[in-house]
Amino acid sequence: MKKLKIIAVVLVQVFFLFRGYAKENIGFIKTAGFQFNQDTVKEKDIIDILHSFSKSPTKTARPPKQFNFSLVPSAGYTLSTGFAVDLSGNAVFYTNPADKEKLSNVFSNVTYDQHNQFLFHTNSTIWSKSENYVFIGDWRLLKYPENTFGLGSLTTSSTENLVDYDYVRFYQTVLRKIFTNFYSGFGYNLDYHFNISEAGNADHSVSDYKNYGLNRTTVSSGITYNLLYDSRKNLINPINGIYSDVIYRSNLRFLGSDENWQSLTFDFRKYFKLSPKNDNVFALWMLDWFTLNGQPPYLDLPSTGWDTNGNSGRGYPQGRFRGKSMLYLEGEYRFNITRNHLLGGVLFANAESFSAYPGNQFQKILPGYGPGLRIKFNKQSRTNLCIDYGIGQHSRGFFVNLGEVF
Repeated sequence: MKKLKIIAVVLVQVFFLFRGYAKENIGFIKTAGFQFNQDTVKEKDIIDILHSFSKSPTKTARPPKQFNFSLVPSAGYTLSTGFAVDLSGNAVFYTNPADKEKLSNVFSNVTYDQHNQFLFHTNSTIWSKSENYVFIGDWRLLKYPENTFGLGSLTTSSTENLVDYDYVRFYQTVLRKIFTNFYSGFGYNLDYHFNISEAGNADHSVSDYKNYGLNRTTVSSGITYNLLYDSRKNLINPINGIYSDVIYRSNLRFLGSDENWQSLTFDFRKYFKLSPKNDNVFALWMLDWFTLNGQPPYLDLPSTGWDTNGNSGRGYPQGRFRGKSMLYLEGEYRFNITRNHLLGGVLFANAESFSAYPGNQFQKILPGYGPGLRIKFNKQSRTNLCIDYGIGQHSRGFFVNLGEVF
């Protein structure tokens, strides 16, 4: 490997994990299905492991909480960031503790890395007490030098082009229940890029960014109409249910947008619990992102890793592929490694394709795949620390997440 991949927080956790726990917790694996000996074993997370090595008296099992908070400071290397320091946290709670139907979730992340990228990002999904309303937010503040490679699925490293910019994103949506698990509503989306500059293509050719339209500042400001179906109970680590979100976005000059342009996004996820005897899950994710008309700013076009949670395209760095429209499909098999659910694993595969420019025809399919490790960080909210190794075409590296990728 070209670089040593180090994730400090994982080394600490693995040390505590295997110091006397391997023999107790590793189950008997059946070759085909990752099934385990179903002896009664209490579920454990990192907090339990740390308590077990403290000198304090033995504690009784932690009672379930209405509010759970997880915080992970880390330093390490990923394909998208290079070497980075990171602080991630999520708060999970029931807005109506008496019902305990849907978990609300607020996730925040602060990152600084070797590419001088600074990122502050907050995602939130908050249900009202009666679950008649859901409030969805995506707020970001970035200082973000980013390598881009042009438009379409056929770009190569010869057209690598460093584009530097500052970025403010403010997305906020309010949805009203129509019937069980089905919601409809409106939102406001703002994408504001400023202080934009480019270094130029590595091969000194004219960049797609310049051909598409080079600007120092771009604004996309628009209203969204949303249709949401969500039968998942746990948004961080679902074991069953369906999530389907359709978003029509209309950016308008009178709202401050540089241009009038419209887009349509389909986000569909389905979770299959494979057996009543364990929590093994097959998860499926489809993301289709279309520019319907108009000319979105280059940096607002569909791109690898620029979905809401920044998780599409494991196997490729963020922004590796870009186009006016995008097709994406991913499948992931999630399974337990230890009987106490402290350790788990995943196997994933994805495929994406982007439209060419000029024109809108989709080009070749770009595959990605790989394995991943899951460490139970908070058993009450089912939050995992996720460490994946993604492999793409001429690209590979680590990807780290707090909570499942989708």
